[in-house]
Order: sequence, then structure tokens, then C-alpha cells
Amino acid sequence: MLETLRKAFKVKDIRSRIFYTFLMLIVIRIGSQLPLPGVNGEVIANWFASQGADGLNFFNAITGGSFEQMSVFALNITPYITSSIIMQLLTIAIPKLEEMQKDGEDGRKKIAEITRYVTVVLALIQSTAMAIGFGRSNYLDKFDALHVIMMVASLTAGSAVLMWIGERITEKGVGNGISIVLTINIISRIPEDLMTLYTQFIKNAPNVGNAIIAALVILAVILVTVVFVIILQDGQRKIPVQYSKKIQGRKQVGGQSSHIPLKVNTAGVIPIIFAQSIMQFPVVIATIMGKGNGTGIGSKILHGLSQSYWCNPEQPIYSIGLAVYIVLVVAFAYFYTSITFNPLEIANNMKRQGGFIPGIRPGKPTSDYLTKILNYIVFIGAVGLTIVAVIPIFFNGIFNANVSFGGTSIIIIVGVIIETLKQIESQMLVRYYKGFLND
Repeated sequence: MLETLRKAFKVKDIRSRIFYTFLMLIVIRIGSQLPLPGVNGEVIANWFASQGADGLNFFNAITGGSFEQMSVFALNITPYITSSIIMQLLTIAIPKLEEMQKDGEDGRKKIAEITRYVTVVLALIQSTAMAIGFGRSNYLDKFDALHVIMMVASLTAGSAVLMWIGERITEKGVGNGISIVLTINIISRIPEDLMTLYTQFIKNAPNVGNAIIAALVILAVILVTVVFVIILQDGQRKIPVQYSKKIQGRKQVGGQSSHIPLKVNTAGVIPIIFAQSIMQFPVVIATIMGKGNGTGIGSKILHGLSQSYWCNPEQPIYSIGLAVYIVLVVAFAYFYTSITFNPLEIANNMKRQGGFIPGIRPGKPTSDYLTKILNYIVFIGAVGLTIVAVIPIFFNGIFNANVSFGGTSIIIIVGVIIETLKQIESQMLVRYYKGFLND
């Protein structure tokens, strides 16, 4: 990684792209500190600190603490992420959008434009709900039409600006801009979380020996999780493909060998996000409404949905929610893979191009074979995702190590860093070939 960056800084064009990305990240962090006009930030921070909803903690983590501070970037790029997922699902359901996606660069630009409009609409809806909810709870300086409009406009504009910055990073910087914005938000919370772990387990340890053991355990857990995520992200199964030889004129063409790369973690972090969203949505709504702190059956159900109560030896009944969470992660891994990877379409394309998998007949047998292999791979990837997601939940339940960066955050950070480095390497390779051809 360091060698790649060292070589990249020697190339003027790539060095300029990295510098541009760095400047945009500074703008993001400055915007995350700008207070939202008309909002009592101190009151909201105290309210947030008194809540134990995991959904709010996760939302605050992916916004880089902007939500807790109630800055102009409080919504951050979450509307864009939601919009992208919605458009991806609609592309499968609506034939016109599917045709648009297959229509090359022009079609993708149209879908990107629709995604932007959907993002603004979602930001308007979310900011309006937040403004009215906080206003009714007396968290605004004044609860009137002017203050509500000002808050809605500021939050929507902040989300739109971050979407624009993300697209500019993709165009003029390095890596996927939206992913980098999300990653820098998560990374910005890590120093605070590490300080929390230090204070809780090392500084307040009864003696030096326990402090050293605690430090080694924390370091080992983080390193093992990161290494496991790297293996999970890079793991793939290569399906060999052979193309038949054809006679064109007097020449014999074709006959080359290739492969279909099936990633172990095909769906990425999406299954965890889906599962967390479904389970935490009732908890977040109940928290905002001031419910869920009683002793009734409704409160117990909400506790079972909350990660704060899982793996607690004193209250094992609530760990049933963890079992439901694992089932949802596996189910969404299969669901998301099924809508993004079509074995029948790949098999038909191979057949038209004269390609075949050695030992497998073209057409439906190839499709069935790919489906069978894919099911095995998706299961392995889903189990790996579950392990990464459960590790921080386990330590939180057993040792009460409550931090915002968990398995989801580590997967996002590692995945984005790996993909960004690969893009830098590919840009360097393209530049090398251009220079070689020009010479």
C-alpha cells in the first residue's frame, strides 16, 4: 500500500488528483462542524447522549458526528445512499429503467440524474420530519414556520452539497467519491472511540498487568478483524471459460481462455445495512417519541431489537434478537446477489460469444452450474459478514465496550481503501502504457 502511494506521488496527474481529494475532505470536515441555524446544538447533544438507540449511534457514526452536533451536514450522504439502493432495486423491477441501464454511458447518466432528484426529495422528507420532531420537543430556538423552513433548507442543501462533492471526487479525484465521503466520516469517529476504550479498559484498569492485557486484547481484536475483512473482500472463485475457435476469412480467431470472477462477498456491506435498518427502525422511532423505556411487552420487544442488549449474560433472553439479525443478514445477502448477478443472462451471453465452461454444456446447464456455485459462495460470504458484524456486538455485551465503529464500519473502511488503491494502480498502469505507446 505504501509503495503504491509512493509511486503515485511521483506522477503529477495522480498527485494532483490525490491533492484535490484531500482538499475536498477538508471541506467536508469543516462543514461537519458548522452549526445548523435555529437549533440549540447543546440541548440536542445532551438528548443524544441520554439515548441508547443503536440506530442513532450508527447513523451518527456514518455522518461523522454531524448528527450529534446537528451541523449543516447532519443528514450527510445518507439520502444519496438510500436513493442509490432504491434506484438499484427499481432497475430490476421497472423494464424502462433496466433498458436505460443497458443503454451504455447515456443510460447510466440518465439514471444518475434521476438518483440526484430522488436524493433531494428524500433529504426534504427527512429534514422536514427532523425539523417538526425537534420543534415539538422544544429543541429549536423557535418553533415557527420560518425556523422550520430554515432548518429544512439548510439540511437539504448540506446533503446536496455532499452529493456534489462526492461526484466531483469521482470525476477529478481518486476512488469513488461517495464511498470516500462515507469513509472519512467513519474514520473521523475512530480517535474518539479509541479514547473511550483507553479510558474504560486501560486507564481505569486496577493494575498495570490488567491494563497491558486489555491493550493487547483490543489491538488483537482490531487487527484480526481487519485482516479477516481484507481476506473476505479480496476472496473470489474464478470460473474458467473457454472460447471456441472460429474461421474468419483465411484466419482462425478465438480459442482464448478467460474466467468469471465470483467474489465471496458479492453483496458487500449492503446485507448488514439492510438488516440493521429493519431492526433499528422501530427502536429509533420509539426513541424519538420517548417510548420504549417501560417494562411492558412492547419495551421488551424493542430491547430484543436493540444491539445494546445482545450477548448480555445477565439478560440472555434478548439475544434472540441477535439470531434474527443473523438470519436477516444471510437472507439479504442472497436477495441482493440475486438482483445484481443474473446467471441465466451470463450463460446466454457466453453462448452467443461461443464461450463455455469446460465440462459444462452451454445454455441452461451453465446457468444451473453458476447458480449452484454462487449459492455456495454467497453462503460463505454471508457467514463471514456475520462474524465481522457479531464480534463488536459480542464484546459490547460481555465487556460493555460501546464504540461507534463496529464490523460494518471496518468493512466499509477496508473495502473503500482497497478499491481506491486498485484505482490508483490502474491509473498508473494506463499512464505507463500511454507513455510507452507515445515513445
